[in-house]
Amino acid sequence: MPDLLHIVPVGHDTVLNRVLQREDTSLGLCLITNIGVLLTHTYHHALMPGSSNDRWEHRTDPQWVTPSSNQDVPPDYETIGTLFGYALVVLSWILIILTFPFSMCVCLKVIKEYERVVIFRIGRLVFGGARGPGMIFVIPCIDTYRKIDLRVVSYAVPPQEILSKDSVTVSVDAVVYFRTSDPIASVNNVDDAIYSTKLLAQTTLRNALGMKTLTEMLTEREAIAQLCETILDEGTEHWGVKVERVEVKDIRLPQQLTRAMAAEAEAAREARAKVVAAEGEQKASRALKEAADVIQSNPVALQLRHLQALNSIAAEHNSTIVFPVPVEMFGAFMKKDN
Repeated sequence: MPDLLHIVPVGHDTVLNRVLQREDTSLGLCLITNIGVLLTHTYHHALMPGSSNDRWEHRTDPQWVTPSSNQDVPPDYETIGTLFGYALVVLSWILIILTFPFSMCVCLKVIKEYERVVIFRIGRLVFGGARGPGMIFVIPCIDTYRKIDLRVVSYAVPPQEILSKDSVTVSVDAVVYFRTSDPIASVNNVDDAIYSTKLLAQTTLRNALGMKTLTEMLTEREAIAQLCETILDEGTEHWGVKVERVEVKDIRLPQQLTRAMAAEAEAAREARAKVVAAEGEQKASRALKEAADVIQSNPVALQLRHLQALNSIAAEHNSTIVFPVPVEMFGAFMKKDN
């Protein structure tokens, strides 16, 4: 037995962790040859004093092997649990080797280009981070894995009834585009990263628009979308989620408020139309005054204007023709009669 104990390497946790957290077949086969020594020696190491020391040594002290009856030393259950975990890894490798090549159908998994896999071995994260794309190796029964999609997800936020800063209730629709940037954080730090991001998007939209007036909502959509994107990105960073873009799709007003705003807009248009008409009348009056001054200073211009009016009347097909005659034309006849 002493010869066998000397072949167990010093710093066993380092070597066994390499087997537990990596697909290292050679180390697994070496540990299979020493499985009996490993179980016996580690069991004593866990139950005896000084078990916190991670270095194995060949010790023949009877007091270390068998504690005295007057000592009450609790066993190191964490080390015992780690021991059984190591044993499961070794037994799984034995099963894989005995059932080769049929075991490869269960152990090999294909990961797509846009996917990553987070692997847990006996509840602990496997060393090396997220795996993929390509083919990965998992140990049945002791390995669990979760696939993470790295593609951008578009989420249409349901209509949110929001009370604006000036006490106007509006219904707002928005669209959020986000993706998973850190697969490990999205698995370890939050239960459901996508669902949590959707809930946070709804509350962020309500809070951001609640600080704006109705006029600001209607005129500053881009600024509001940028504000929501910044708040969402900061809130989801710990979850391994990156918010790409936020768009405010629609802002719907209450029906009564819509009619009131339409009436206000119509009144404003009528007022502008009256102002334009008044300005046109003013300009026309000035032009007529200037024309009257010119005609008064030149009688020939009055006759030309009279002939132009006659031409305009003759151009229309009317059954009744009104022929205006200046009073000056009858002056000679009136003098002759007198």
